[in-house]
Amino acid sequence: MRQLIRVLSCIFAFLPVLPLRADEQRFVFEGIEMAVPIRIVIYAENEQFARYAADEALETFHDLNIRLSDYDENSEVRRLCDYAFPETYVRVSDDLWRVLQESVRYARLSDGAFDPTVGQTVRLWRHARKSKRLPPRDRLEKTLKTIGYENILFDPENQAVALSRNGAQNNVRIDLGGVAKGYAIDAAMNRLRQLGLTRFLVDAGGDVGLGDPPPGRDGWTIAIQTGRDDAQAEEFLLLSNCGIAHSGDAFQFVEIDGRRYSHIVDPATGLGLTNRAAVSIVAPTACMADALASALCVLPLEKGIQLAESLDGVDARIIQVCDESKENIETRETSNFSRRQISLEALKEMRLNEIQEQNSH
Repeated sequence: MRQLIRVLSCIFAFLPVLPLRADEQRFVFEGIEMAVPIRIVIYAENEQFARYAADEALETFHDLNIRLSDYDENSEVRRLCDYAFPETYVRVSDDLWRVLQESVRYARLSDGAFDPTVGQTVRLWRHARKSKRLPPRDRLEKTLKTIGYENILFDPENQAVALSRNGAQNNVRIDLGGVAKGYAIDAAMNRLRQLGLTRFLVDAGGDVGLGDPPPGRDGWTIAIQTGRDDAQAEEFLLLSNCGIAHSGDAFQFVEIDGRRYSHIVDPATGLGLTNRAAVSIVAPTACMADALASALCVLPLEKGIQLAESLDGVDARIIQVCDESKENIETRETSNFSRRQISLEALKEMRLNEIQEQNSH
């Protein structure tokens, strides 16, 4: 959902940019990993070190994709499912262990609205989207039997994972697409911190992880959609040291038999969602934001807000479009969401004050 959330690295081109201290230069690097564009903004002493750090962060994405990809038949998670025997535990890497633990945690919190065992159903829905035909009922019912995070079993003492008897017999496929990107963002940021950097932004296809603010700023400025098509279509958040994710069907959807279906699969039905929603999540980690963004698209609006309210450091906005004209829009947000917002006027004033202060010295 890159179109729905973007970083405003230089919001006001008509205003001069404050000079940075000699040891704080801004560098931007781009690449493609996990089949999405990666953008990394780093404040560092020099370009050589910044480039080295960005390469390390991109390599982190690459290494994790080898372990977590549902598309790569040689990935660790694919091999775990392909060669699973009922209740037979296999020791897994630190990363796969953590991602699976986190995935099951969010599945429990959301009552299965987010579920990492939707792999078979997601594959079936991909084919349906391409052919623009609903899956055959018998095949759909068969894949629904494979969904259930309870099919993933853990042996903490040996850091080993197994599929339950039902899971192995029904060929459960684990799909980490709703959490892997966020986990990789967190891992990339941890690598940057290990290198001594604190001011950075990591954007992976619209999911964003943030470190300390840029020099002289209170936070990174993030634009989010409001659901409207007019000049007020964007609002702004001022954030640092957190993750933000956005999910919804504004761009990825398909119409079948006159009905609009999202690319997001409801684990309860095995079909794409039919409600038009856009969810923005701010959370302590990008991994958490990624998983909750998917879950809150599936949950009923009020229940989704209640879940977000119950979690420390989490804020959410859910927008539901109730008709094709976009004139009937219902919005709910957590009680603290507005405190993270900053108006366009306030941004202009803040920037002007910074310039005046700089000129007075």
